[in-house]
Amino acid sequence: MNNNNSLYRNTGNYRKLHSYQKAEAIYDITCFFCERFLKRGDRTVDQMVQAARSGKQNIIEGCKASATSAETEIKLVNVAKASLHELWADYEDYLRKIAYTDPVKGRIWEKDSVEAKKMYELGRIHNDAAFYMKIAMTRPPETIANIALCLLQQTDYLLFRQLQSLEKQFLAEGGMRERMTRLRIEERNKQKSSNNG
Repeated sequence: MNNNNSLYRNTGNYRKLHSYQKAEAIYDITCFFCERFLKRGDRTVDQMVQAARSGKQNIIEGCKASATSAETEIKLVNVAKASLHELWADYEDYLRKIAYTDPVKGRIWEKDSVEAKKMYELGRIHNDAAFYMKIAMTRPPETIANIALCLLQQTDYLLFRQLQSLEKQFLAEGGMRERMTRLRIEERNKQKSSNNG
């Protein structure tokens, strides 16, 4: 919550954000998936890990930048969203390639499939990376890719809601320049009142 008498906005605790918690789970799953199932030296490995890391780190940076710049916070949360979309496409590509030779293994879970519904249900209850890693470590790569896709979809929605909230906050409070102007005007008015009193 912002203190109206302060130039700086209070920054939130990014660790409490469900979007961050899910992004952290996605990062851990992606590191495990790439290390276990993709070939070393494959450029896709670096791209997937970097996209997962970017999603997580930009949420942190955005949260911390919020003290002085609402614009930067919005920009960084949007970068997190874009990075996770890139990762989303990589997981879909992985399954699509498998589907050429084995359509059953390479199936992307439909939103209304039993598997996807179960994952979405778990996603509404659990956000911690350790919970998802326990599942991932006992599943084949195709299942892990689908688990990641479900988590990515939920995280994307959470980031969308986060951006909507940040937009409302920005419209209500303005950015750093507006706060500086408002506080300067308030200070001048106080000085005028005390000089006249």
